[in-house]
Amino acid sequence: RSRSHTVTTTSSSFTANLSASSSTLAYDREFLRTLPGLLMVTEIVLGLLVWTLIAGTEYFLYPAFGWVMFVAVFYWVLTVFFLIIYMTMTYTRIPQVPWTTVGLFFNGSAFILYLIAAIVDASSVTKELDSHNYNSWAASSFFAFVVTSCYAGNTYFSFISWQSRTLQ
Repeated sequence: RSRSHTVTTTSSSFTANLSASSSTLAYDREFLRTLPGLLMVTEIVLGLLVWTLIAGTEYFLYPAFGWVMFVAVFYWVLTVFFLIIYMTMTYTRIPQVPWTTVGLFFNGSAFILYLIAAIVDASSVTKELDSHNYNSWAASSFFAFVVTSCYAGNTYFSFISWQSRTLQ
């Protein structure tokens, strides 16, 4: 008995596009010279300052500072992630994602939650609570409000970008 075997090989256009597009990684130096880019770098630097000032204390004894730590670290990591996406122009390689909408929701949620965290931080700082950690907590509160204003600015720019995309 002889059997006939037929082998069919197909090539996916996704694989071809992926290998062709991943050969070079773009780098957008001009992004850091824009106002949203500068705000993002400020968010990263000052956000790092917010959570390191709190992390150096006995914040775990006070649930309010735990919330501030969560918000600060969570949005710090995501902001670093988005900076990498914008710097490497990865958003151009994934056109299926509505980046203007993602940016608007990210910056809007960061603004709202950072504002709540900054208010909680400021209202929790008292010398009676723990005078040893007072200066660190007071400084973290100040910088949390500065980071909040940076996210507010980026929310505005994201809204303008999103609005111009939806009108087209």
